[in-house]
Amino acid sequence: MRWLVGWSSVAAHFGSAGAVGAPDEGRTLQPVGSQPLWGDPDPLWAVGDWRPDEVRVVALDPPAGPAASTHHTTRMAVLGCCAASDDELRAGLLSARGGALRHLTAWPGSYTAVVQSGRRITVVGDLAGARPVFHTPWANGTAYATAALPLADLIEAQLDIGHLAALLACPETPEALRDSTPYEGVRRVPPGHALILREGSREITGYEQVASLAVAGPRIEAEHAVDGVREALIEAVRARLDAPRHAPETLPQDPGPVPGMGPADRRAQRGAPAPGIGADLSGGSASGTLALLAAGLPGRPGTVLGHGTGAGTRLLAVTYNDLTDEAREAELERARALAADPRLHHVVVAAGEEGLPYAGLGNGPLTDEPAPSLVLAERHRSRLASGSADHFTGAGARQVLDAHPARLADLLLDRQRRHLLRPAAALTRAEGPSAHSLFIPLTVYRAARRLARTPYRTGLESAAGQLLEAGRTETRHDDGPLGASLAALAWSRPGPAARWLTGEALAEVSARLTEAATRPVLVQRPGEARARAALARHAFDQRILEQAAEIRSQRLHAPFLDNQVVRACRALPESLRVRPGARAEILRTVLAGAGVHQLPPGWGASTHNTSALAARKGLHAALPQLIALFDAPLLADAGLIEARVIRKALRAASEGEPLPLDGLADLVSTELWLRRLLSRRGTCWTGTAAPRQRAVPTGVPPRPSLRP
Repeated sequence: MRWLVGWSSVAAHFGSAGAVGAPDEGRTLQPVGSQPLWGDPDPLWAVGDWRPDEVRVVALDPPAGPAASTHHTTRMAVLGCCAASDDELRAGLLSARGGALRHLTAWPGSYTAVVQSGRRITVVGDLAGARPVFHTPWANGTAYATAALPLADLIEAQLDIGHLAALLACPETPEALRDSTPYEGVRRVPPGHALILREGSREITGYEQVASLAVAGPRIEAEHAVDGVREALIEAVRARLDAPRHAPETLPQDPGPVPGMGPADRRAQRGAPAPGIGADLSGGSASGTLALLAAGLPGRPGTVLGHGTGAGTRLLAVTYNDLTDEAREAELERARALAADPRLHHVVVAAGEEGLPYAGLGNGPLTDEPAPSLVLAERHRSRLASGSADHFTGAGARQVLDAHPARLADLLLDRQRRHLLRPAAALTRAEGPSAHSLFIPLTVYRAARRLARTPYRTGLESAAGQLLEAGRTETRHDDGPLGASLAALAWSRPGPAARWLTGEALAEVSARLTEAATRPVLVQRPGEARARAALARHAFDQRILEQAAEIRSQRLHAPFLDNQVVRACRALPESLRVRPGARAEILRTVLAGAGVHQLPPGWGASTHNTSALAARKGLHAALPQLIALFDAPLLADAGLIEARVIRKALRAASEGEPLPLDGLADLVSTELWLRRLLSRRGTCWTGTAAPRQRAVPTGVPPRPSLRP
């Protein structure tokens, strides 16, 4: 796990050069396993096994000597994969000194930028939320980091039970989660925003334009929008290929596990991945596009440059062959057809029961926060162990390219009713012939019109009422494409785990939504708002998955979550997004621009539904361990669930009863994360001024009240 941490304190302006809050704190307190990027009075550290090319610091006017004042220092640290040259970074820093921020997020790659201009500190987050920023008041100032747990250790924070309730009840509703984290006092900067610290004050400002309810963003012709997606994706892949590559034996020395990053002793470190570039090759459109782009960009046929192993080296393409799911045979055949390209070296990773969801729950490390991907960590770790030191994944493509069902309401707001015909017809075909199939287009149109006419406040208040009902009645599980689409046509809706939460927990989250409905906000269009929330949720889960399935010396690259790719995809018109098969069509155009025209039959076919079968099989295989996990769950101690209800649901789901499996995954992962959190040892800090105890030192209090 790698993170960035620093602070800014008003006390340093009046005290000595090393004073931060107290005379000796700044000199003695530092993160475990860290490397300093700059020192007092507002220090900054990089923690973990960062590669040399992933940490860059540029300055405009560095101090002349150790005793020089820092009031006129202007410098910037960029951590991650950033394709900007040093000259471009300095030019950007010069503009940032005047207050411009958006251009700092426009370079290809995935990175975090921290700018210091005198005593002003600016930390810029990303658009998707894959590289978040957290902050907390500390020592007469503010501490910030790209992980929440180090800040929780710093202030010795307790659990925020209300946040856990909201995370389970409304995971895709920002109004319910607000800016909170699982740790009291630690706050999150929303995606598309930056944290600005100045003389002890905190300001969170957005750098991206958001459309209002009545006004759409600037319209771009569909052809030009797709060209923008192609250029952004190619530049995103090129940024990874052109970055200096390091063989595992030449990587910086691993400082070792950070105390608190695991429940007890970590598992033995796995062997280092193969050097070079690799990619997932599932046969799907997103991962296949990245694999083919990385294998040979225009002008570089058959060549992977930049990874230090010489021209002509083939890209390592990994296909995860789930032998428990016969429905993936067609996907495997498409992957083999793509891998016939001489630029690719194809590896098929066979998986049996050990690769099922819920396998190896006792093996993983403690992640920064709970997420449903914890139940899939061992499954993905098996796949990634066969990958390369730099490995591409197609994560995020569905969220940035596909149309969220709520975008149908945006089309009605723009008076583009005719574009509802294609998605309605696709839903009719997906549902199959029935007595009600003729009425599906009308049903979809009515639901979209209802959402378009529902004000923001009314929508949140309605969602608050639905939460209260979720705990009193048996909530219907939305099966099939039509049911899921109709349920998504709302400003907010309960999450799949809400049906199993206690009434007290649901009442607390309902109160959060009711309060949010009364606050003045810049109201977004319903479709755009829901799509942004779904992307943020997916990016959050992907970040936790990378931590849970982390393999030493390996870097996972998700170009679809890069800022410039997200921006390019947001420029796609709704009329293009809602077309059936739009994602595959767009990615075909991307590949055609890169010189790839021959694709196997069925390329771009959806394979999302096959995950439900694997989840049910994994649930059945791990049922004894899951029942033991919920024998005396910490979630019940916190008043969020009743243990017997969850045990009953687990047994029923394993026997084939149609229950929301993703809701059970939410509950299992949160309980698992709580247990890992409470069994950890030590803190993330060292020195004489280090916290005396770790965050959440005494466990979850017995059935606390969720109301203040």
